[in-house]
Amino acid sequence: MRASRLVSLLLLLQTKGRMTAQALADELEVSVRTIYRDVESLHAAGVPLYGDAGPGGGYQLLDGYRTRLTGLTEQEAESLFLAGLPGPAADLGLGAAVSAAHLKLMAALPSPMRDRAARMATRFHLDAPAWYYDPERSPFLELVADAVWQARLLEVSYRRWQAPEEVTRVLRPLGLVLKAGRWYLVALGSTRISTYRVTQIQAARVLDDTFDRPADFDLAAHWAAALEDFQSRQHTGTAVLRLSPRGLESFSSNVLPVVARAAEESAVPDGGWTRVTIPIESVGHAAGMLLRMGAEVEVLEPLELRERVSSVVRELSALYAPGGATGVC
Repeated sequence: MRASRLVSLLLLLQTKGRMTAQALADELEVSVRTIYRDVESLHAAGVPLYGDAGPGGGYQLLDGYRTRLTGLTEQEAESLFLAGLPGPAADLGLGAAVSAAHLKLMAALPSPMRDRAARMATRFHLDAPAWYYDPERSPFLELVADAVWQARLLEVSYRRWQAPEEVTRVLRPLGLVLKAGRWYLVALGSTRISTYRVTQIQAARVLDDTFDRPADFDLAAHWAAALEDFQSRQHTGTAVLRLSPRGLESFSSNVLPVVARAAEESAVPDGGWTRVTIPIESVGHAAGMLLRMGAEVEVLEPLELRERVSSVVRELSALYAPGGATGVC
C-alpha cells in the first residue's frame, strides 16, 4: 500500500507541478505527517524533489525530471477499459483517438493482463442515456468541444424557454457535461456562469480571441453545486401523504431521488399505512405524479392538491361510467 502511495505522490507532482503537503494529503487521503515521511523516503531513493516554505511554497520535482513508471496493475488495466465511453467520445470527435489508444494499450499489456482487461469489454457495458430517451445529437457539439479545449470565445444563438426565446451571446466555454445522454455546456457569460443545453444551440461560431479560465474553477464541483441548487429551487412547497404498504414499496420508483429520500426520512406509521412529507414543485406537477400511483396514495395536505386529485378522479369516474364514454369501439 505504501509503495503504491509513493508512486501516486510522484505522479501527482509530475502531472500537477508544485503542490503543498496539505494538497497532497487531501489527494491521497492521508495525514500531512504521512506526506512528510513519504517525501523523505523519495529523497532517500534519489528522486530530485525539493520543497519551498511560505504561502507560495510546496513540493516540486526538478525541472525536466520524468518518472519512467509505466507499469499497470491488473485492476488498473481493467478499470481503463471499463471507463471508456466510445459513444460520447465519438460525439466529441474523439472516436478514432479512443480506438487507437485502446489498441496501443492492449499491445503494451502482458498477455495474462491483456486477457483480463479484454474481458471487461465483453462482460460490462455502460449505456449513458436514461430509459425512454434517445441520446441527443447536436451538429455543434464538436465545435463547442473544440472551443472548450482551446479556451476560445464562443458566439452562440441559443433557444430558451423564456422570452426572448432566441438570444445571441458570446460565452467563455468552461466545460462539457454528459448527463443522462444529454450534453450541457457550462460557460461564463458577461456576469455569471450558466448552463446551456447543447441541442438548444441554433448556431455557433468559434472566435479568434482566447480567454483565461478562472483559476479556481472546478467543473465537477460546480456541476454538483448547480444540481443541488436546481433541486432546492425546483421544490417550492411540501405535501403530506398516506401511502399503502404497496404504495410505500413502489414510491421510490415513481419520484425523484430527493423526494424518495424525504419520504424515507419523514415516514411514520399511520393505521397500517405510512404518513410521509415530501417536497413538491407545484400542485399541478404533484397531482400528475401522485395520480400514477392510483389508490395506493392519499393526499392529506395541502388542501389545494387534495382537491386537484379529487377533481381528476371525479372526471375519470364520469368518463368511464356506463354511458359516459364518447368514443366508439
